[in-house]
Amino acid sequence: MNYFHFLLIAIFFILPVRGDSLSVYSPDNVVGVQFFLVEGVPYYSVQRFGRDVVQKSRLGFELQDIPDLKTGFTINDVTNTHHDVTWKQVWGEKKYIRNYYNELRIDLVERGELKREMTIVFRAYDDGIGFRYEIPEQPAIGEFNIMNELTEFALTGDHEAWWIGAYQWNRFEYLYENTPLSEVDTVHTHFTLRTENDLYLSFHEAAVVDYSTMALERTHDYTLQVNLFPWADGVKVRTAAPMVTPWRTIQMADDPGGLITSYLILNLNESNKIEDTTWIKPGKYVGIWWEMHIGKSTWEIGPNHGATTENAKRYIDFAAEHNFDHVLVEGWNKGWEGDWYADGVVFDFTTPYPDFDLAGVAQYALDNGVRIMGHHETSANILNYEEQMEDAFALYEELGVRAVKTGYVGHGTEIVWYDEDDNENHEWHHGQFMVEHHQRVVELAAKHRISLNVHEGVKDTGLRRTWPNLMTREVARGQEYNAWGGEGGNPPDHVVILPFTRNLSGPFDYTPGIVELHYDEYRPDNRINSTLAGELALYVIIHSPLQMAADLPENYEARPDVFQFIKDVPADWYDTKVLHASIGNYVTIIRKDHNSDDWYLGSITDENGRILEASLSFLDAGKEYVAEIYRDGKNADWINNPYDIVIEEKVVDSSMTMQLRLATSGGQAIRFRPL
Repeated sequence: MNYFHFLLIAIFFILPVRGDSLSVYSPDNVVGVQFFLVEGVPYYSVQRFGRDVVQKSRLGFELQDIPDLKTGFTINDVTNTHHDVTWKQVWGEKKYIRNYYNELRIDLVERGELKREMTIVFRAYDDGIGFRYEIPEQPAIGEFNIMNELTEFALTGDHEAWWIGAYQWNRFEYLYENTPLSEVDTVHTHFTLRTENDLYLSFHEAAVVDYSTMALERTHDYTLQVNLFPWADGVKVRTAAPMVTPWRTIQMADDPGGLITSYLILNLNESNKIEDTTWIKPGKYVGIWWEMHIGKSTWEIGPNHGATTENAKRYIDFAAEHNFDHVLVEGWNKGWEGDWYADGVVFDFTTPYPDFDLAGVAQYALDNGVRIMGHHETSANILNYEEQMEDAFALYEELGVRAVKTGYVGHGTEIVWYDEDDNENHEWHHGQFMVEHHQRVVELAAKHRISLNVHEGVKDTGLRRTWPNLMTREVARGQEYNAWGGEGGNPPDHVVILPFTRNLSGPFDYTPGIVELHYDEYRPDNRINSTLAGELALYVIIHSPLQMAADLPENYEARPDVFQFIKDVPADWYDTKVLHASIGNYVTIIRKDHNSDDWYLGSITDENGRILEASLSFLDAGKEYVAEIYRDGKNADWINNPYDIVIEEKVVDSSMTMQLRLATSGGQAIRFRPL
């Protein structure tokens, strides 16, 4: 196949089915979607191998001050197309991705006097579906406000669910619940389920632009409805024709590992809009970060200030010696005093503290083959940030910065802003206000040739395909909760749930790599709740093209043998496969390096020790490899003996099977390099 061209076959016809009912099936006839009108009201259903996944579910909108778009429709036209294209990622977990689906476009028109038009587009993939609404340009509708999106997902039973509740103070940064669907209220997506027939489902959305993000609300029994985060005045979406909504998505797999290797979300996004991407480079970074979370230093200026010129140069020297690409510096700029995260203290994004020479440090980094990673904590004061961000990004570009970490801590779930009449407005972190803001930031960053690492932002919906400088983000409980989380840190099963929930959205700046698992001098009630080998395995399990080695330089220098794996493991991949998968229990992921023939394996478990058999059939046949193994020792235990690790080498080939012995909350990390 020619990877740089595509085949598009369009067949235009109305399917010969009964009444106002239409169908589309995935290319291999695995997944089917039925659309139908009942007395002018649009509905759909979804089947997999002929068995219902989503039963009769309503579609449509409730609008403000004009008639709703939810009833009185007839079918005006139907288009069916087949699409098969393989495209290349700028970076990612897989270099080449096949976009293979059948599409059904249904043009609806109202019977009444207005005769407004609405199109519903379904795409059927073998691993799930996506659908969206389109409102074309037309005389009968211009600007309008959406008060409610009526999209439903009527599920077939009380499925097992993994979820985080929506509309909570701390956004997405909670531990996952594992309950029956019947105990769910309103949840964030990705929302992952297992049916009684062991079918795995995950609900999400793709290509959220100029729209609110969605939660899912259980309205009755086993039916979910789209719940859009509103503006301060209660409007959900402010828009105008022509417009398109985000895609509503359902990913499906017989094994939970199939959810991990589904690229449906990416495929539903538009192609790359950045013509020259040579400046967008995956890499690894260290930084002035963990020392502040454990309490060794502070963000604000004072006797223990972390972001000093001297300390930054120490990190740069360490990064240069060990071939890291960036050094993150947090707390360098004015504004960190007091309760900035609660009071919305105004930050200055171009003025450093007196003890930090921004220009000098940036040049020192460049002179040593490293770049500083910029940092913009906004304290959720969006207008203050937007007033300064053109100058702030221009300054970073001038200093040779190629990546910026942004943050939106503050006001809990809310963003505060003032309109032209000086009225205070409170907006959700996940509503249209913030979606539009983040889009402005990513486009401005691209203008200045800067990649983004977004914390406390909106969830990933695959926009990294369209804007590949949107490289990674947080939007979940990361490593910092192990420093000060009230429960003593993230429990062992947290990182074994993430690959099947949050990580399905896209790259996660979890910030792995802590090798000093206890830090009693600073935080005696907290620790890393895994073994040393388990922490190394996270570099393979949790994908991020900007991957941090989060611990202090002196801790790595004390464990050079362990640090070697962190230095070796790539941040960009050619291919990804899943060997073992059980949500919240264990997972084994293998990835092939984008720039060599090396493969890497990461395997982790919850608080239960396990023995897993790993076939090496993914290796090239007829070729021998050296397996560089970092495994739990025979006495390893995450509570009593987390540092017990064995580092060894073995010669292996594709005909062999390796036994992975995982201690409690343990893991194993392996590099396979050809002989």
